[in-house]
Amino acid sequence: MVEIWTQSAGQTEAAAAALAPALEAGDLLLLHGGLGAGKTAFVRGLVRGLGGDENEVSSPTFALMNRYEGRIPVFHFDLYRLGSEEEVLDLGFDEIFFGGEGVCAVEWCEVAGSIFAGARAIDVTLQGEGDERTILLEGMHGTFDVGRLVQHGIRVRDEG
Repeated sequence: MVEIWTQSAGQTEAAAAALAPALEAGDLLLLHGGLGAGKTAFVRGLVRGLGGDENEVSSPTFALMNRYEGRIPVFHFDLYRLGSEEEVLDLGFDEIFFGGEGVCAVEWCEVAGSIFAGARAIDVTLQGEGDERTILLEGMHGTFDVGRLVQHGIRVRDEG
């Protein structure tokens, strides 16, 4: 597990941008955290780190999914408005989650029930109040440039 401490939305974005080069098409990021936890800011940094336009990133609360182009496409889901695993399946999102075309970042992934059980996924938990965040990464399969985090004043602990 990797634990990252950020003190601003910009640092949260920088942390995600540093993670991005370690990602591959087919990677699935399950974003955990309450309202205002910084999930969309994390995706903004992820898109920047994958060569996309971070200014295009917005919460897909009403659209349910946004796609951003870059070195690898990013599919940004917000399942908050859905009520069940069946609704997620009815929309065909599982085909995108497991289609391998890009990186999927899923906000409110808990709504999907057992869809992600057994999936090779990276759990990203964002917690905190105000501008300070703790970001926990579990299930990382690659390495990312911790030096890039340190240069932004971000503290990191990697428990391997």
